[in-house]
Amino acid sequence: MSTTLIATRNVSDRLRGFLASSLLEVGPGIYFGARLSPAVRDRIWSVVEGAWGSETEASVVMVWRDQKLPCEHAVKTLGTPPVSLVEHDGIILTHRHAAEPPGKPAIP
Repeated sequence: MSTTLIATRNVSDRLRGFLASSLLEVGPGIYFGARLSPAVRDRIWSVVEGAWGSETEASVVMVWRDQKLPCEHAVKTLGTPPVSLVEHDGIILTHRHAAEPPGKPAIP
């Protein structure tokens, strides 16, 4: 059993209601489960994936501890989070693309 955190952005009230019924909502769109078994975590994720067809411009990120991985955390995502998740030297990092300065063309 491990701690699980789900962060949502622009999801429907229906999906928020389901997550709030399954996990503790510790902040707007942030859901926490202290001791979820892998089976329960997978079931919650399958319900989120099943409801995903009606979501637009939304994202869901789920993070939990997995001691089998070098960084000891696993991540699943749906949609487009505002950051990219990358693994570097066994650590999961977030990468936010810098905005182009006004008047400067983008370099391909």
